[in-house]
Amino acid sequence: MEELVKSLTQSLQDGTKTPQRICVAVAERIADEVNRICTESKRIQNSGEVDVWMKDLSQHRLRQCLNYYKHGSKRGRAELHSTLSAIIYRYIAPARTRASYQARLTAIEDFLQGFYVEALKAFRRECQMPQDYSPRAMLELAEYMAFVERYAKRRIPLPRGRSQQLVILRAQTFARQTPPETSIDMERAAESGGVEGDSYTWDDASVQQVRQHMGAQEQSEVMDSALRSSVVNELVEYLTEKKQKDCIDYLVLRLQDLPASEIEQVLGLTARQRDYLQQRFKYHLLRFAMLHRWELVHQWLDADLEKDLGLTPVEWEGLLSRLDDKGKTTLKLKQEQADDRTIAETLGVTITQAQKVWFGVLETAWEIRNSNYSNPD
Repeated sequence: MEELVKSLTQSLQDGTKTPQRICVAVAERIADEVNRICTESKRIQNSGEVDVWMKDLSQHRLRQCLNYYKHGSKRGRAELHSTLSAIIYRYIAPARTRASYQARLTAIEDFLQGFYVEALKAFRRECQMPQDYSPRAMLELAEYMAFVERYAKRRIPLPRGRSQQLVILRAQTFARQTPPETSIDMERAAESGGVEGDSYTWDDASVQQVRQHMGAQEQSEVMDSALRSSVVNELVEYLTEKKQKDCIDYLVLRLQDLPASEIEQVLGLTARQRDYLQQRFKYHLLRFAMLHRWELVHQWLDADLEKDLGLTPVEWEGLLSRLDDKGKTTLKLKQEQADDRTIAETLGVTITQAQKVWFGVLETAWEIRNSNYSNPD
């Protein structure tokens, strides 16, 4: 432990402009957390490679912390907010409702504000900090944001061998507005340190009362799950057609919520190679989402044409003001369910050119929808 703390402290001093005493305190907290996880995890203890696990886990936390530090306060918060928003987007609207895109944004904001407070309490509890502790130095803020991301992604065991991320369970409860007497008490699970299968089972008395309640929700989630599966399957087919096998491998690992370091290890890539693969994957994902199967993707995002591409009335007017005549004509014909050939003949262009016009319309709408995240307060 002493060597681990020294190594982490040195890395924090080399990578930041933070006083030594703060670097030491952060290093000690990282080391304590990693030691607790490795001690409590039966899987790690039985692996015979406890030291390897401690090194890998501590390095992962170190990289997370330095990454948020590099982003700074404002961009770091925006990155964290964007990451968690993407995870819970499909779960934040109450079951059997079709909330607008703007309504989802508002709900996400309300939910995450409460979740950040919960995560701070968990951070204080797990690190044995004073109840009034708040991060002040930039490194302390980076440490907290990295903790929030890990806390949100902790896997909570569910019936029949399934598991789910803690933040998703919280978001589902928030969306359903479950009464306090039937809300899911996940505190004991959260205290397990995020090691799946350790120190927590679905048969614990603290969650017996909600098994039936959660089961009643499964049917309403089947359609969402089926639509998501269709998107994933068609994306895989698209990438296969484009001979992008490495992008498929990347997609599979991303769907498992693996951190970048683990993706690099599994695929045998350097950080630079993984970054290049990620950019190539994003390129193909954008082509798939806005050109190849835009209808399916936008239906999944609840932002299809029937919902004005997920825009509020003000945002819709903003979209129209940014489109040229070809863009407006294409949008009108798409609303009338005209096919690409009809649109191309109306515009006096080729089908490929007509598709590019529509791609531009969807891209503009996408930018407008996400402007709240790219310009946070």
